[in-house]
Amino acid sequence: MVTLAAALIPQAASAQDISTLAVAHKSPFNCGKTFYANNWTPGHSPSGALDWQDYGGDDINGETVRATASGTAYFYDAGSTSYGKWIEVRHSDGTRTRYAHLATMARSAGGSMSVNQGTTIGTVGSTGGSNAPHLHYEQRTSTGAMDTSPTVDGVTVSLGQKKAITSTNACGGNPYTPEEVCGSGYSVIDSAGLIGGSTYLLYNSGDGYNCVVTLKTTNLGTSTSMSAFLEPEGESRTTDSGSYGYYAGPVKRHAAGQCVKWGGSIGTSTYTSPFEHCG
Repeated sequence: MVTLAAALIPQAASAQDISTLAVAHKSPFNCGKTFYANNWTPGHSPSGALDWQDYGGDDINGETVRATASGTAYFYDAGSTSYGKWIEVRHSDGTRTRYAHLATMARSAGGSMSVNQGTTIGTVGSTGGSNAPHLHYEQRTSTGAMDTSPTVDGVTVSLGQKKAITSTNACGGNPYTPEEVCGSGYSVIDSAGLIGGSTYLLYNSGDGYNCVVTLKTTNLGTSTSMSAFLEPEGESRTTDSGSYGYYAGPVKRHAAGQCVKWGGSIGTSTYTSPFEHCG
């Protein structure tokens, strides 16, 4: 539960506004995960937001948070107040979704990235004005009005309702994960959405190596022009490029204590980071 700053509270959406919510949203969690979506009232601010909470014996704290639909994600940090670490994804029809109280985010505050439906954007936490770990989630129209009966994975959760919803997000996709491609000891520390997939930056704290891999989500098993690259600051760039069915990479370089530039491509869709992750 959380009380947000009054300045962040929008008006509820009108019938006309809600008709503009044309993008279909999936649950913000990994495929097969079930959590409660609680649209509690009164006193929830803003009214109509969902609080995703534990279901059965499954603890939501630390769970991967995924974009519920494609768009551009913007990253913010309100510190110990309001949303805490939070993300707004702006979708192709002008509508927006918000994800708040995150423990970690895929970009630093002030950053942005293109995301597909299912792109990892953060993890569940309890930052800001939160009393316990949960994911605060909103669907808004292009005018900023709240949809007070949001629909995810085909399930509508109206004011006062609490429903257990099983995620179909990122189901039936690439059989490989970034961690599997890079190998034991690597964890994803950043990602960027591409048309048809995503590129990932991983780090192995045990040996100080970074790893970059680009994974497809469409045309799986069909050879497509792809690439992945990694460039420690002050050193040459290492690139893997070719026609691949599932992924490009892994590209590994030792970069402990160095800034790195990284990225990849699928067809003509490309991403190149600035020099970052300098720790």
